[in-house]
Amino acid sequence: MAVNRRMKLTPELVALVHRSIPDTGPNPGFVPMEEEDYERLADEILKDHPPHDDLWIFAYGSLMWRPECEIDGQEIALLNGWHRKFCIRISRWRGTPENPGLMMALDRGGSCRAVVQRLAAKTARARFDQLLRRETTSKEHPTNRPRWVTVQSGSQQRRAIVFSVVRSSPYYSGSFSMEETAAVLSRAVGHWGSGAEYLMNTVKQLENLGVHDRNLWRLQELVAARIAAHSEVVATPAL
Repeated sequence: MAVNRRMKLTPELVALVHRSIPDTGPNPGFVPMEEEDYERLADEILKDHPPHDDLWIFAYGSLMWRPECEIDGQEIALLNGWHRKFCIRISRWRGTPENPGLMMALDRGGSCRAVVQRLAAKTARARFDQLLRRETTSKEHPTNRPRWVTVQSGSQQRRAIVFSVVRSSPYYSGSFSMEETAAVLSRAVGHWGSGAEYLMNTVKQLENLGVHDRNLWRLQELVAARIAAHSEVVATPAL
């Protein structure tokens, strides 16, 4: 059962950050994944998966509140050995080259409670192909890659696919503190919206599911405080 906690990061505060930003396009030197690359990656990931079995995806961030494809149900699940973290630097989507943002990923260490989403066997490959195209875009410097993990769902263990950070990526920023992360998320905006909006939606969805992530909860408090303080400074006339 979800606990009625009051978030500090509200839609009103998030609206103060929002700006209309044109798409800045990919970074110089960006090499996109092509159709044969996606086919090869899907074949590699699914090579040992029985084609008549359902496919499970561990969704820990935006896939919880904005799935890429139709899902056939979900369950609360725990993944040990990994945790959520805003640890990928981005200059597009929810940031710009002049004001980079941070994207959430799954990094090693700790644990993560979220959901596993079921893709029915008869359409699992096609839906997984859709998901790959959203989560993996760069051919030469991927930041996110699919891998198999085992999650605990109630009394059952399920084999699931999760997208986790590639630490060797030049965009990995794993050393950012919570305060540094809050400073970035409180101001970064791109053509998809703000980092603050992403954080708010993720925390809200987790709370609705009855999942309380203490680190993200603290982060949304810090981001809210920074936005509110900046708004007060801007609104105060010079003396």
